[in-house]
Amino acid sequence: MKYIKTFLLIGFIGAVLGGIALTGIYFYIKPDLPSVAILKDVRLQTPMRIYTHDGKLISQYGVKRRIPVTLQGTPEMLQKAILATEDNRFYDHFGIDPIGITRAFINLVITGEKSQGASTLTQQLARGFFLTREKTFIRKIKEVFIAFHMEAELSKDEIFELYLNKVELGHRSFGFGAAAQVYYGKKLDELTLAQIATLAGLPQAPSVLNPISRPERSVERRRIVLLRMLDEGYITRQQFDEAASAPVTAEKHGAEIELDAPYLADIIYSEMVELYGKEEAETGGYQVYATVSSELQQAAQFAVKQNLHDYDERHGYRGAVARLWPADSKKSAAADADNSPQEECIQPAIYPYWPCTVTEDQLINSLDNVGAFGFVFPVAVTSVAEQTFITRDVMGIERTIEWEGMDWARPFLSDARQGKSPEQASDIVAPGDIVYIREQEGQWRLAQLPQVSGAFVALDPYNGAVQAIVGGYSFYQSQFNRATQAKRQVGSNIKPFIYSAALNNGYTVASIINDAPINEWDEATGVAWRPQNSPAEYDGPIRMRVALGKSKNVVSVRLLRGVGLDNTIEHLTRFGLDKADIHRDETVSLGSSSHAPLEIVRGMAAIANGGFLIEPYFIDRVYNETGEVLWQHNPVVACDDCSAESDTTNDAVMDPEQDIEALLAAELNQTLPAPEKTQEVLAAPRVISAPNAFLVADMMRTAVRANGSWNKKTYWQGTGWRARNILQRTDLSGKTGTTNDSRDAWFSGFSRHLVATTWVGFDDMNRQLGRAAYNNPLAKRNPDRFGWMGNAMVGTESGAMAAQPAWIRFMQVALQDVPEEAMAVPEDIVRVRIDRTSGKLTRRTDHTTLFEYFLRGTEPTVYVLDDEIMDPAEQEDSTPDVEEIF
Repeated sequence: MKYIKTFLLIGFIGAVLGGIALTGIYFYIKPDLPSVAILKDVRLQTPMRIYTHDGKLISQYGVKRRIPVTLQGTPEMLQKAILATEDNRFYDHFGIDPIGITRAFINLVITGEKSQGASTLTQQLARGFFLTREKTFIRKIKEVFIAFHMEAELSKDEIFELYLNKVELGHRSFGFGAAAQVYYGKKLDELTLAQIATLAGLPQAPSVLNPISRPERSVERRRIVLLRMLDEGYITRQQFDEAASAPVTAEKHGAEIELDAPYLADIIYSEMVELYGKEEAETGGYQVYATVSSELQQAAQFAVKQNLHDYDERHGYRGAVARLWPADSKKSAAADADNSPQEECIQPAIYPYWPCTVTEDQLINSLDNVGAFGFVFPVAVTSVAEQTFITRDVMGIERTIEWEGMDWARPFLSDARQGKSPEQASDIVAPGDIVYIREQEGQWRLAQLPQVSGAFVALDPYNGAVQAIVGGYSFYQSQFNRATQAKRQVGSNIKPFIYSAALNNGYTVASIINDAPINEWDEATGVAWRPQNSPAEYDGPIRMRVALGKSKNVVSVRLLRGVGLDNTIEHLTRFGLDKADIHRDETVSLGSSSHAPLEIVRGMAAIANGGFLIEPYFIDRVYNETGEVLWQHNPVVACDDCSAESDTTNDAVMDPEQDIEALLAAELNQTLPAPEKTQEVLAAPRVISAPNAFLVADMMRTAVRANGSWNKKTYWQGTGWRARNILQRTDLSGKTGTTNDSRDAWFSGFSRHLVATTWVGFDDMNRQLGRAAYNNPLAKRNPDRFGWMGNAMVGTESGAMAAQPAWIRFMQVALQDVPEEAMAVPEDIVRVRIDRTSGKLTRRTDHTTLFEYFLRGTEPTVYVLDDEIMDPAEQEDSTPDVEEIF
């Protein structure tokens, strides 16, 4: 009894001193403990994900990969595997496990080493959120107190769910949802038992137990997990045997990118960083939905890349990008057969006729150094026959390139000259060449990485929502976004804005302007200024509609002079063009100013939507990690009164240049369905009148079609006539643009609800787009004589030749299921019959006349006299040349 009393006394004193020490330690470390509020509002560091408007994943930003899961959404087998391995008494203890602590203490006394832990799931979670992995007593004490905090403030299920999402599992994956994606490319409910056991074994040491870095250690750890599940009765012996013997199937998977649109993703990422800061944007779990749809974005990317390849093939083949051995050491198969050096090779070559130094490793390294971009990837030429050659890629896959996939490859001499067409494959490639190939319409083709650049952007003209954007051939080759950052001379793409200024200053669509050469001495420079048409052809007196359709340069200059330079510049700024970028001289009428494609398409949208300046935007809405809407874009909308119906009528738009017989047969009083009523939102500022926008848009319709009658000799073509010819629609407006020496090529155009601009040029502004000679193989595979597909076109590169095909390809997809919808005719617009040549009123109803639109009060009041009428059909020299037409 004496000893018992002594023992109890010592125990009591020890407990009191321990309690005092523990209390002292608590108050000592209390300032470092997290608050209860933090414990209740723990946020997972979840990456930002960017989606298309229709929910396709574009990109993911953030170092830590995390896919949040709920406890209810986690497979029961995974829950049991984790509990059996890490904390089988989790639902019974109060944050710390006395049995586990006792076991660890005994091990410490016996071995003198802190080799065993006793951490519960709650302690592991506390350490993961607030502490480090260092094995010190003070860290362990902090861990215990935080665990007590968490058990007091959170339920067991809440703690377990946080653990499932927080624990680090290797390869920058945090949480089991992310680990399933990183290691297996699966969702949790798709995992096998062997894969579940592998993941459940990772928390102990993710860097050395993961199945990618250390597969052998991973198999051992998996067996331990399965044994504990077997001991707890969670699985049967048969399940254990099957899972324990299963092969390692893990390999590294990235985010499940459904649409690779890096230029768009980069724009949105930058905007999110500007809004929230880099760290918050990358870890706040934001789910950002773009304005673009996956279908239109994909169509734009294909259109730009294919168009640049078309340009490249027109201008010739620049040769192999690299060689596996110097040209002078090249050997033929026959030579090697007579005098094979293979016996002297320490490591034999892949093919017997290659130099023995060319090994598998050298081939792989050489191909890796070249890299793959866009549509193209590198291969090595392994053998060459008469009109075929065989290639090998980095994976060892061999492909045969047939003659039809390489016969385009005449030598590139300069941007304006190409060599003779090849006659056999050896004229193009040789064994040991590293070349690019690409697939087109199921056929493998010799290719090259385009040196020319391009950009594309499409908008909803009524609210500014970006529908597609492409900043170049490959973001991984160049991150410079030419759609938003490249200010390039716009050429004739400026003319619709110039003509709008003219309409605002007393001109009409039928005004007669003299299309004649200008030769003006400039005293300041001592040089005569002689702006020229392209081509250098002059029609004399010409109506404004025809001048815009044919893109007459001297008419644009004369219109600027009639309006005045200051008035013109002021009018250009109405379309959102920066005044600082606009040249203060008459060359501005020819597009000497430089603007980004996004600026130009915004200006064109004001013409398409009836006169309103919208604001382009890329982000439609933002959600947090729990799916709550944090932000929804509220755009300014093209409407005078957003709560009222449109102030325009629904009269059908007619083609003023259509043959008069067909025009008279048309239903002039056809009505169109009214646009859907816009919800009450912010109204965009009106910058030009509705009649002004309508008249410019209607003139632009004649720029993208053939006009008049061939039989009556009133036929003429707009510079962008291929748009109507290929798309077979009458509701399109557009304008080509080409700068001096063809350094920049543009095309901008729109239907009623979609406006798009495309640009092509070299990043080196001194380099010209040049010209292409006739290429017979390309022409044969483009049987339509218009050669609209791009690589078969001939002549000096221009907006119609270099840029417009991308616009057409995009619109083929965008408008495929969209019915034609003519632009509504404003109430103040009247239509009268005029003489085709003079623009005056006429009483005739034959091919010398046409219907034309005018702002009410500006229509002509004088009738043409009989002796003023010119009948094109009676003019012998008025018939266009076939070459000019086709």
